[in-house]
Amino acid sequence: MSALDTSVRAKRSLAARVASGAAGGVLRVFLLLVALFWLVPAFGLLVSSFREPTDIAASGWWKVFTAPSQLTAKSYRSLLENGDVTHALFNTVWITVPATLLVVVIGAMAGYAFAWMDFKGRDWWFMVVVALLVVPVQVALIPLSDLFGKVGIFGDIIGVVLFHVGFGLPFAIFLLRNFFAEIPRELLEAARLDGAGEARLFATVVLPLGAPAIASLGIFQFLWVWNDMLVALVFSDSSSQPLTVALQQQVRQFGSNIEILAPGAFISMVIPLAVFFAFQRQFVSGVMAGAVK
Repeated sequence: MSALDTSVRAKRSLAARVASGAAGGVLRVFLLLVALFWLVPAFGLLVSSFREPTDIAASGWWKVFTAPSQLTAKSYRSLLENGDVTHALFNTVWITVPATLLVVVIGAMAGYAFAWMDFKGRDWWFMVVVALLVVPVQVALIPLSDLFGKVGIFGDIIGVVLFHVGFGLPFAIFLLRNFFAEIPRELLEAARLDGAGEARLFATVVLPLGAPAIASLGIFQFLWVWNDMLVALVFSDSSSQPLTVALQQQVRQFGSNIEILAPGAFISMVIPLAVFFAFQRQFVSGVMAGAVK
């Protein structure tokens, strides 16, 4: 009887494995189709960036499959010769990189302090940080515009960076504090017994263990700042505007400068995609670690 049960279980397990494999194959095909469908607009923008303005106005981007001679690099040469757009691209880098690094560094230090350092009113201050998460960006536009004008940084890159840092820190502190709080206390106490101070403990123990969460935060902050237009539209001027604002200004002349818009929009989109795919392993590890914890 037991042998019969074993045989039945073996047959069922084999059938279950076959069914599971088939279902997994169908799921993978479905996800692949969804990914390809999601990339169609990006591919269409890429193809359009290599077409002449007259060809773009005459037909859709898929026309290149029957007329590949339409592909040309003239649009990218026109983009590089456009000083406003190239300057805006560098401004975007000067805004995004400091705003991302400052949020990650300050958020990591504050998250460690809220998680493992005892100071007066720690829980109340953390509640203030959590409360700041619900403050919308639009509420602070006018007050900070007035403040930056009095300080003398309105219209400068530093003003845009400070705004992004101020609104990025509450989420960064909340995320990293909760992640750091899950580190085993015994591990930190062992490091202290070995003579590690707070700075060394933070640099050699906490940061390596929190690398997945820090990488996820860095990706989120980078994408948010790079793709932002509202804050830059309010706090920047013609000399400090990022690429999103520069392209928005170019849209006003859409009929005469499509050869600038197409490659500029593709560059504005492909750089965040490249950053995401370059750090996707760390991003997934951070998300999964947070889910497990």
